[in-house]
Amino acid sequence: MKTITTLVTVMFLAASCTSRNNVENAVQNNVTSEKMEGIKNSGAGSDTSFISVVHPLINRETITVGGRGADITDCTSAGIQTAIDVLHKRGGGTVKLLETGFVINAPVRLYSNISLVGSGANTVLKKCTGFHSSFAIDADYGELQVTVTDASGFRPGMGVAIYDDDQRSGWALTTARIVTIKGNTIFLDDYLLRDYRADKNGTISNACSVVEAIGADNIRISDLTIDGSLVSNEMIDGCRAGGVYIHKSANAVVENVTVRNFNSDGISWQITEHVTVRNCEVYGCANSGLHPGTGSPYSLVEGNRSHDNGGYGLFVCWRVRNSIVRNNIFYNNGRNGICTGHKDTDVLFAGNHIYDNGSDGINLRGESDLNAPHRSVFRDNTIENNGTKGEGYGLSVNCKAEGVVLENNIIRNTGNGKQIAAVMIRKGALPVNMISNSITGHPKGEVVQE
Repeated sequence: MKTITTLVTVMFLAASCTSRNNVENAVQNNVTSEKMEGIKNSGAGSDTSFISVVHPLINRETITVGGRGADITDCTSAGIQTAIDVLHKRGGGTVKLLETGFVINAPVRLYSNISLVGSGANTVLKKCTGFHSSFAIDADYGELQVTVTDASGFRPGMGVAIYDDDQRSGWALTTARIVTIKGNTIFLDDYLLRDYRADKNGTISNACSVVEAIGADNIRISDLTIDGSLVSNEMIDGCRAGGVYIHKSANAVVENVTVRNFNSDGISWQITEHVTVRNCEVYGCANSGLHPGTGSPYSLVEGNRSHDNGGYGLFVCWRVRNSIVRNNIFYNNGRNGICTGHKDTDVLFAGNHIYDNGSDGINLRGESDLNAPHRSVFRDNTIENNGTKGEGYGLSVNCKAEGVVLENNIIRNTGNGKQIAAVMIRKGALPVNMISNSITGHPKGEVVQE
């Protein structure tokens, strides 16, 4: 009898669970159906938009900047920043720049949920004239000040870079803003990252990014022109700055932006996730046109033109993985059209036109075996006439990268460059999986093995 009672109890519980699951599924289906059709008679009219019970409701405003008729008439970086700061306090929104020129004295900094939208090519953000000074005394790690020999060209609010001969590249350089100036001592809003020595040509310069997003999510920059005033501004490393610079940020879109004549990288994004750079033109920059790096997975680089830059059309740098580079044009850059290397794995390069670059069309940098750009796939690209500054190759493999695929590409030399072979396999490098490529015109043939 006890056994029968236990069995009935178990059957009842099982039936109850089944019934409850069915009810829950039905409720879920009904809610989904109602959401699709519009919830009626709920006291909220016919508005079916989702309203969070966790986060406050934010009315996404637009503030216009730039001359007569704008909400903020100031045509400087300070005017743009004022609009951004207002929207930041209100949870986000759009800063709309009118069709005019803006003088940029400090980086225009975006915060989460902010869009910076221009009115097209004639919305021009132009970096101010450069100025720099040597140190009077050393500037040490952790200080918030630099004492210089000449402070006459600096102003409070300016963006600056601090460096010396030994610490000017990568992450060794410090960027900050000037808080105030007392005599020849410049006070900063951020700590110095290194010990910078006066006897090593310690320098503070007003070189800085034009637009930046640091620690920001869900941002957009679109429909404007950035002019870096290269001739008068000091060089600043692309890990720390760019015409557009994105750092420690996620879900960013840079679209329909022209960056020209910046004394570093045109568009640089470092330590990011899900950055899209689309339909931009970058030219005349001292280093790379486009520079994703320092751990930037899930990048999408699409429909851009990167040309006539001093270094690379696209410099893929350090841990850029699971990304797509497609339908871009990289030409007439001083070094390679595309360069990829350190842990830059699982990247698809498709439908790009890579031509007339100074050295190789595509270069896989020399890396240790485990750090090589494994599973790089090059498909449906046209790679031609590279090596304009000396002998070059369509693709140069300089490391033991596994799973490199070269498929359905046109690789050719029509006599306009010095692209002497389609593929160079350096000593110790692994062979490339070549599938259905059209290869013509190279004096040293399809594949050269060192």
